[in-house]
Amino acid sequence: MTAVLLFSAKSYDRACFDAANRTERHAITYLDTRLDTTTVEFARGVPVVCAFVNDDLSRPVVEALAAGGTSCIALRCAGYNNVDLDAARAAGVTVVRVPSYSPNAVAEHTLALILALNRNVHRAYNRVRDGNFSLEGLVGFDLAGRTAGVVGTGQIGAIVARLLWHFRCNVIAADPQRDPHLTDLGVEYVTVDELLARSDVVSLNCPLTEETHHLIDEGAIARMRRGAMLVNTGRGPLIDTSAAIVGLKSGQLGSLALDVYEEEAPLFFEDRSQEILDDDVFARLLTFPNVLITAHQAFLTDEALAAIARTTLENIDAVIAGTGCANAVDG
Repeated sequence: MTAVLLFSAKSYDRACFDAANRTERHAITYLDTRLDTTTVEFARGVPVVCAFVNDDLSRPVVEALAAGGTSCIALRCAGYNNVDLDAARAAGVTVVRVPSYSPNAVAEHTLALILALNRNVHRAYNRVRDGNFSLEGLVGFDLAGRTAGVVGTGQIGAIVARLLWHFRCNVIAADPQRDPHLTDLGVEYVTVDELLARSDVVSLNCPLTEETHHLIDEGAIARMRRGAMLVNTGRGPLIDTSAAIVGLKSGQLGSLALDVYEEEAPLFFEDRSQEILDDDVFARLLTFPNVLITAHQAFLTDEALAAIARTTLENIDAVIAGTGCANAVDG
């Protein structure tokens, strides 16, 4: 039986991991606290640490984990930009991830954001609860016939593109690797700049890399079609948030939907309703009526959670057995 310490544990994590571990082949301990330099000591003597997207796996944390006897970091997410892979490699710590769990979950949430923001569902809901039945300011547009641009057509982006195609959008895409199934539908691959210039709706579904960090900056927003909608369910730092605020204020950016935020780590996944948020940029975003934000919940479906738990434990099994893990992160 392998000891596993799972950081940033929520009730849904416990439920899905307990179900996946029903044979009790692993001894899982759940901590609701995040992993960082102040909590890494809890992992001393534990061979496997399970971490999530906003856990701190910088060099000091990775080195402390290795010094304490941890040999495997099992990420229960696809992204690994929060991990210092060089430090892990030097310390002999294996990093594994869940590259795919339910691309449908994220893609469907992307469409939910597009539809809700376009038709002002969030604003209408609050109005009706307050007894305000006015339709002023709630005008949207038909998606049919509009140009929708999808940046990144991996598993998630391909489904987003297909769903938008079913809404009868003119779908264009930007990705170094073309998906032949999408081109068969008539999806046109173009450069990112051309996509921004032509699209009424832009969906970001690409990974975060050095090349895509602040992919949408002041210059990119200036190149967008005026009044276009921007949606990000990829990674927060794909967008320069300060530049997006400038674009919203000028009207160059017509509306913005975010499920991720570049400085989300101190905010997301916790109840902060009794606190005063000290993130002035995020607070400014909340003042715009044409901004819709969800707190990194695009992945949150029963199917995705079950797949995440199952794959994470299978990854740990492979590492412990020494048979090699297909989901190891090589950097």
